[in-house]
Order: sequence, then structure tokens, then C-alpha cells
Amino acid sequence: MEKYNTISFEKGLQQLDLELSPKQIDQFLKFYELLIEWNKVMNLTGITEFEEVISKHFLDSLLLVKAYDMSKVKSIIDVGTGAGFPGIPLKIAFPQIKFVLMDSLGKRIKFLQQVVDNLQLDGIELVHSRAEDLAKNKEYRENFDLAVSRAVANLSSLSEYCIPFVRIGGAFVPYKSDSAMIQEEVSAATKAIGILGGELKECKEVLLPDTEIKRSFIMIDKKKSTKKQFPRKAGMPTKEPLA
Repeated sequence: MEKYNTISFEKGLQQLDLELSPKQIDQFLKFYELLIEWNKVMNLTGITEFEEVISKHFLDSLLLVKAYDMSKVKSIIDVGTGAGFPGIPLKIAFPQIKFVLMDSLGKRIKFLQQVVDNLQLDGIELVHSRAEDLAKNKEYRENFDLAVSRAVANLSSLSEYCIPFVRIGGAFVPYKSDSAMIQEEVSAATKAIGILGGELKECKEVLLPDTEIKRSFIMIDKKKSTKKQFPRKAGMPTKEPLA
């Protein structure tokens, strides 16, 4: 493996109060190499430069630790994982947690299988499905301590895709970019979150190490069971968000 300078990565991890073993650091480097290799033949990311991937993909995925207490989490589903963010970095950092990474594109799942095999990750399942279909499957519905998503969608739609996966007492924590619109988006989604059995707790802003970039985490607790009709059929949560 090519020799990489990991000083900025290790500094970023320190700022997140995360201590990783040499093996875990090595897994991140292998993940980077696979991401770049596969990105040549399929569109996984527009960010390819090493330091940028470290900051905007790896450390950004791990920012969750500053917003949520990971010590009480035993299972996580990453809905619309794409190239494996935030799921793969979180799995590397927390190998004891069981993960399901779901994406609607089969090619991405094929890439992630290669990552899982190469990094020798255990306790992780990759699922090729749409959230609307998988959330109806009793093996996955209301079965997770935590649902996360870095997917780009408005909060009402994202809540309908993700809250059905969370058990009562668990949480849905979407990654949102910091913007002036975030409070407006949260206000517009509050009713939908309630309909889905969730309760808006708070919005936490976290600064990406060594940058001025802020990430917003919206903390949504699962208070009651999601009604069977949700999520609605494919495409509906995006076309007609609950309001």
C-alpha cells in the first residue's frame, strides 16, 4: 500500500475524542484506495484527493460521536448509504456495533461488498433495496437502535424513509449541512415526524475538525410504533412529503 501521511487524520480523530488502532487506520487507508479505484469506473464521489476524502468523508461521517452517545448503540441502519458514508467509517470505528447498509443501486452494493471483504469487517450486512420496500420487511422494521442517513432529501421525506426502521426508544439522526434553511426545514417536518411516531428532540451543530464547515445533526427520538401504511409506496415520500 502506498504510504500516506495520516497526521491530519489522527489530529482530527483526537478532536473527536476517538482513539483508533493501527489496524483501524489501515482499514481507512484501504477503504480510500478502493474508493479511488472503483471511482474510475463508476460515479461514487466527486471528492478524490486524499486530504479531502479524510476530512469531508471520513471525519465528517465520524462527527456523529459529537452529537450522539454511541455507547448505548448495538445496531445501526444507514439508509441510502451511497459509497458507504457514514456507515463504513462508523463500522471501522465501532466494530462491536451491528450495521446494515442499504442502497437502491446494485453497483454501489457490489463496491461495498468488495470493501467489506477487503477490510475484513464482521457484523455488517449490505442490502440492495429501496427504503420503501425494506421498511415493510419485519426483519428490518423497527429493529434498530439508530438510523442514520447522509442522503440528500428534505427532512419530511427522509423521516418517512428512516423512522420506520427505528425501534421504540431508539433514534433517527440525519446528517444535514449547516444552512440558514435548516430551522425552516425542521419546522416543516415536525408534523411528519410526529405522524411517523417520532419526536423532535434537538438540533446539534458540530464543527468539522480544522475547518469552518458545520454539520447539523437532528435528533429524533422514536416514541411510538410507526403506522403500517408508512413508508408509502415507492417515490411517494419524495413527491408528496407528509405535512
